[in-house]
Amino acid sequence: MKRILTLVISCCAAAIFAQTDQHVVLVSVDGFRPDFYLEAKWPSPNLKQMAKEGVQALGVRGVFPSVTYPSHTTLITGATPLHHGVYYNAQFEPEGQTGRWYWESNLIQTKTLWKAVQEKGGTTASFFWPVSVGGAIDYNVPEVWTVDRKGPFLGANRANENPKGFLAELEEKATGKLTSANFNGDYLNREDKTGDMAAYTLETYKPNFMTVHLIATDHFQHAEGKEGPMVYKSIAAVDRAIGKIMEAAERAKILDKTTFIITGDHGFVDIHSALSPNIWLKEMGLLADSKERGNWKAVFHTSGASAFLILKDAKDKKTLEQVKNKLDSLPAKYKKLFRVIEKEELNTVGASKEAALALAPVEGVAMSGSTEGNVLKPRKGGTHGFFPDFKAIETGFVAWGALTTNEKTIEKMNLEDIAPLIAEMLQLDFEAKDGIAYPGILK
Repeated sequence: MKRILTLVISCCAAAIFAQTDQHVVLVSVDGFRPDFYLEAKWPSPNLKQMAKEGVQALGVRGVFPSVTYPSHTTLITGATPLHHGVYYNAQFEPEGQTGRWYWESNLIQTKTLWKAVQEKGGTTASFFWPVSVGGAIDYNVPEVWTVDRKGPFLGANRANENPKGFLAELEEKATGKLTSANFNGDYLNREDKTGDMAAYTLETYKPNFMTVHLIATDHFQHAEGKEGPMVYKSIAAVDRAIGKIMEAAERAKILDKTTFIITGDHGFVDIHSALSPNIWLKEMGLLADSKERGNWKAVFHTSGASAFLILKDAKDKKTLEQVKNKLDSLPAKYKKLFRVIEKEELNTVGASKEAALALAPVEGVAMSGSTEGNVLKPRKGGTHGFFPDFKAIETGFVAWGALTTNEKTIEKMNLEDIAPLIAEMLQLDFEAKDGIAYPGILK
C-alpha cells in the first residue's frame, strides 16, 4: 500500500510539473564581468545577442567574501552565507587547513533550487557546480577533488557522480575519452567539453533545471589580470560552450520552452601587493608559525582577498580586544590598506557566523595567510573576495528565452535575487531567505 501511495504522489507531482513544462539553464561563468557583454572588444557573440534581445544587468552585487563557493551557494538558494552556511571556499579547520573545501551539499543549511524542482516532480542536472556532491540532482558531475590531488584522473568526480556511470556515458556519447591533457583548467578545451556534456544532457534527458559552471575566465584572470591575452580567448571559449547548449535546446525542440540565465560569482581586481595579518598575531603570541597553528588563540582565515578573524574560543573577549587594539595601533601606512568589518556589519551583509571581524583590503591589495617574511609582499595577477561595495567586483547577469521580457536593462541587482527569479519561472514551492524576484524581468 505504501509503495502504491508513493507512486501516486510521484505521478501527481510529475503531472503538476508538466503543466509548466519549462526548462531553465543556469550558467555560471566564474569571474564573469559585465564588460564581457557590454563592451564591443570582448569576443562573445552569443552573450551579446542574449543581452540585446533579453534582459541584461549593468552590475550584480555579490556576497562577502566575493569568492566562488559562497557565491554559487547563494545562486541556488537565494540566501547569503550567513543563512546558507557556506562561508568561504575552504572550510576553517581548527587544527590546521587540510585542503578540504565545502564540497558536500549537505553543508548547505537552506533549501536549494535542485531540491525544490525534485519535490515538484521535475528533473535536474548539474556540471561541476560547487557544493553539489550528494545534491538533489538527477544527472550530476560535481566539482570535487581529493585533498592530496592524487589518485586517478577525475576519480573524485566519478566517485560522486549521479547516476553511476554517467561520466562514462558522457565520454561515449558526447566528449570522447577525458584525459588530464584534454580536460585541464590550463587549456580552453575544458570549456568545450563541459559545453558538450551539458548539451548532450539537455538534448537527451531534457531536465527542467540545469546548472553549469564554466571556469576559464576565472583561471586566466588570476594568472594574467583582467586584460590578459588569455582572458579574451577564455570568454570566447565560454561563449562557444553556451552556444552549444543553446543549439542542443533547439535540436531537442524545447528552445521555445527554455530560458537561459548567464551570471557569475564575482568580478575581478588586478593586484600588486599581499598583506599578511597573521604575522601580527604571531608576534603577539596568539598563533604559532606552524601548519597546525600550535596553541593558538586567534587566526586570520583568508578567503580570496579578505581575511576573517577566527577565535579558538568564540567568547574570548580578551583576545578579541588585543587584536582590535593591535589593528588600531598600526602605523598609518598599514591601516590605509584595509578597513575592519566589525561583527555587526558582518551580520548585516550576511557573512560568516564564525568570524569575530574581517579585514577588507583596498583595491590592488589582497590578504595572505602567511606567517613568515615581510608583512607586505609583492603579488601579481588578479583576484576577488573583496567586500562587494565597488564596481569592479560586481558580476554580470543576462536572461534570455521563453520566460523573459525583451530588451530590458536592469541597473543593479543582487546575487541572492537570481534564485527566487528561477523559482518563479519554474513555479516552485521555494522561499528565498534574502533574495527577491523582480517581476519586471518576466514576461
